[in-house]
Amino acid sequence: MSEYGSDRKQICFDSVTKLHADLKVRLHNDNIKIKEFFNEIIKAYVERDEHVINFVEELKEKKKISKNMRKKATRSRQKQAQTTNQFGLNKNEIENIFDIIEKEHPDL
Repeated sequence: MSEYGSDRKQICFDSVTKLHADLKVRLHNDNIKIKEFFNEIIKAYVERDEHVINFVEELKEKKKISKNMRKKATRSRQKQAQTTNQFGLNKNEIENIFDIIEKEHPDL
């Protein structure tokens, strides 16, 4: 059985021909593969990258998603940032903690 998160998954969606062609041209000019582009965008979204989240907030406004729902999401992000600052743990520090635990307790 493989470790969770190591299996590959396909993400498929429809788009219009011109948009697809324009994307391919731009990515080709930037020497980025489509798969690399979308994997990095998804990673940035999941990891709450500030630039991507700002874009998503603008998209929500454009799509007329209710202000109440946007406020809840904003409060949630602010609380998450406050908790992160309070405990002072970033992603690398959390990984280091797990590495230390693994070294000290290899039987776990």
